[in-house]
Amino acid sequence: MRVFRQPAEIQVRRLLDAAKLPTADLAARHFEHFFGCGPEQAPRGAVGLEIYGAEALLRSLVVEETARGQGCGKALVAEAERYARDRGVRHMYLLTTSASKFLERLGYTPAARDAAPACIRFTSEFAGLCPTSSAFMVKALDSGAQPASAGGRG
Repeated sequence: MRVFRQPAEIQVRRLLDAAKLPTADLAARHFEHFFGCGPEQAPRGAVGLEIYGAEALLRSLVVEETARGQGCGKALVAEAERYARDRGVRHMYLLTTSASKFLERLGYTPAARDAAPACIRFTSEFAGLCPTSSAFMVKALDSGAQPASAGGRG
């Protein structure tokens, strides 16, 4: 699947709304770090990043139901990780209610919510948009870097 930077905001919101994922906190500035997959005029999936120095939140990962199983999600996460790594990010965090198994296959591990870095805890997604029952996960992008929260259960 073709992955591209900065999909149109209206297209990302369409995908997120269809999947019943949060959009309330999305502002125009967020779309600088978003990626789409498929045709630019009608992406089949999207993912975004919130970058805070060496830490980042992978957010809003969505793939249309009809495009699942075709590599779109995997390609989006890989491109987001590459982009983050190129900007000095060492740890990628995320919250999910339904994609834990998929993300575990991509190297993300469960983490204790109370050990999340402050920059992640204060994001809208962590602080209130995602339910507290969401799985909190982390991946070290630098093979030698292990966050304090890795391996815990949240």
